[in-house]
Amino acid sequence: MDALFYYIPALASVRDFFELGGNVLFLIAGVLVFMWTLIFERFFFYSVKYPKIVKSSIDYWNSRTDRKSWHAHQIRERLVSVAGQELDRNVPMIQTAVALCPLLGLLGTVTGMIKVFETMAVSGSGNVRNMAAGVSFATVPTMAGMVAALSGVALSAYFLNRANRERELLADHITLDH
Repeated sequence: MDALFYYIPALASVRDFFELGGNVLFLIAGVLVFMWTLIFERFFFYSVKYPKIVKSSIDYWNSRTDRKSWHAHQIRERLVSVAGQELDRNVPMIQTAVALCPLLGLLGTVTGMIKVFETMAVSGSGNVRNMAAGVSFATVPTMAGMVAALSGVALSAYFLNRANRERELLADHITLDH
């Protein structure tokens, strides 16, 4: 393992960061990986899958002879709704991960403060070095949770806005007056 850290010095920095922040950082890292997996899935969906859904919906609508009746209107609403459900998929999970990251950071803060209080109870307030380690356990997870949440906030808003825009564009393409 030391050879790996020798050849890739950045991994040693990551290891040191995890040792500095404690076990809560592993939870934050897991949530972060999960969130970015969902974000990459959304980008893949918008670039590969969604154009096929739009094309099949428009082709189906254009192949219909009846486009003005109440029944045709309901079919149009269903086409837009099904595409909208696909657009909204996984966005609530991304928003949940964004909200969860700062809470996990807060958990790290609480566990770090408990460590500081334990150090003060055992050795008094004279052992500054042990108290500094506890403060590190308290502050690093908070920072990591905030940074992890910030990385997903803008993209979750982007996906919500894009889903609304794409839903309206699809509704505009599937017109009743053909």
